[in-house]
Amino acid sequence: MDEPTGGTLAADAESVGALADPVRLALYRFVCAQSEPVSRDQAAEGVGIPRHRARFHLDRLASDGLLQTSHARLTGRSGPGAGRPATLYRRAAREISISLPDREYGLAARLLGDAVVESARSGAPVIDAVNGAFAAYGDAAGRAAGDPEADGDVLGTAVRVLASHGYEPRRTEDHVDLHNCPFHALAQVHTELVCGANRCLVGALADRIAPDQLDVRLEPQPDRCCVVLDARR
Repeated sequence: MDEPTGGTLAADAESVGALADPVRLALYRFVCAQSEPVSRDQAAEGVGIPRHRARFHLDRLASDGLLQTSHARLTGRSGPGAGRPATLYRRAAREISISLPDREYGLAARLLGDAVVESARSGAPVIDAVNGAFAAYGDAAGRAAGDPEADGDVLGTAVRVLASHGYEPRRTEDHVDLHNCPFHALAQVHTELVCGANRCLVGALADRIAPDQLDVRLEPQPDRCCVVLDARR
């Protein structure tokens, strides 16, 4: 199972924003359409712009993580006099997806896939395996939060971690509502399954951050996530 990776929206938005420039978008599409990495000269010719302009935009796409670079001599010669290796560009392996509000359908697919494999392997009921997969992810997210006692506010730590994972938590004293469900479309179709799994994720996260200090329960409302948290007194 992949480790939790909250807080990527800003970086992804910046990368996608690089494609707002029409020349940059054309270069990106040209590079992606080729079967082999392309040079600056090839990209410039393919898009119909000067080489120096192509270089500027290609390097911007590379710095934003949309293209990857490598170097090779295109003359076929080596040794003294062969010239400097050319910079070649190809599409980066990184995947970028932006949704507002924040959605985590890729994560849901991975966790549900893990659950199916585990159920087939162990014979456990599929729902139990689903709940276990979501709980394991929540536990890892809570573990990645660091020491919750550092600022003396365990509920605040939980709010911070949930915010980084797109839940849009809103705190009122010792109570927290989650105003965004990262699995919204799935929850609309498979409500009992997804809401139960989501409760397991948030519950495991809370237990890891503050064992026996936070109460996590289902309290469905039409305008927010079905899960709420309270600090135990």
